[in-house]
Amino acid sequence: MSDLPLSVLDLAPVAKGAPVGAALAHTTELARRTEELGYQRFWVAEHHNMPAIASSAPAVLIAHLAAATSRIRVGSGGVMLPNHPALVVAEQFGTLEALHPGRIDLGIGRAPGTDQRTALALRRTMAGLSAEAFPDELTDLIGYFTGTDGPITANPGRGDMPQLWLLGSSGFSAQLAGLLGLPFSFAHHINPVNTVPALELYRERFQPSPWLDRPLAMVAVNAVCAEDDEHARWLAGPAALTFLKLREGKPEPMVSPAAAAAYPYTDAEREFAMARLTSQAVGSPETVQRQLNELVARTGADELMLTTMVYDVAERVRSFELVAEKVSVTRAG
Repeated sequence: MSDLPLSVLDLAPVAKGAPVGAALAHTTELARRTEELGYQRFWVAEHHNMPAIASSAPAVLIAHLAAATSRIRVGSGGVMLPNHPALVVAEQFGTLEALHPGRIDLGIGRAPGTDQRTALALRRTMAGLSAEAFPDELTDLIGYFTGTDGPITANPGRGDMPQLWLLGSSGFSAQLAGLLGLPFSFAHHINPVNTVPALELYRERFQPSPWLDRPLAMVAVNAVCAEDDEHARWLAGPAALTFLKLREGKPEPMVSPAAAAAYPYTDAEREFAMARLTSQAVGSPETVQRQLNELVARTGADELMLTTMVYDVAERVRSFELVAEKVSVTRAG
């Protein structure tokens, strides 16, 4: 493995025409294999009302994945705190940490991970959905783990605090993570333009805490590695089309690379889809190594989290195998 820690973000992609159970089985297979390959963490993300993604219940899926593995850290990338009462999250992840001590990560995001109508269905109220409410809810969550949140006790939860990460794709969460002294993971795969400014804000605002004495920054990046550049771009086509359909308000399960290549893109749609590959890591091992090292040099990341939305699970596993076996990523500076 590389000098820089590498981790995995998986969305349990659902292939068109396949059952959701197959997607979850493939995610379990990938978790086991990436553990064998030496990856640091395996995270799943909370999304709702998206036919291409089966990780809508991260706490449940994390329990399954942690039981199916033995060493790799397992966690959320992330749990969208506006969708849940802080006490419920503390109890769920306190339970996970008690069951699997020292192996659970709790990545927290402030977006709903879905459209506003679905967010309302999740929480039954618009309260807690604003950015202004998020810092207070995060403080409540930490209080449940540390036992400083008044007369209400999270049990499990109190005394069983997982490693807490703040996630973001903007400067808001970067600054908050710095002020609270939390590890910070930036979604470069969602908003690559803002990666460097957000990480600069995080480091500028960082205050030592009981959890960290120096900033700890992770960057999440799309990564598809294959034997050559052409095949990697072919494999990356379905994810680009899935994202395009989501943006158009027409989400659907992931289609095959052949179907994605045959899709009748307009010029604007093709430009949008191809832009999804810009600033990411898609290509042969040599190409991916160059792209990842350039990303680390620009960002000073302490860890990279690779997300590989590939239609076929064997190709998805092979991408992580190639990165582990043939790609070397070096720490900046």
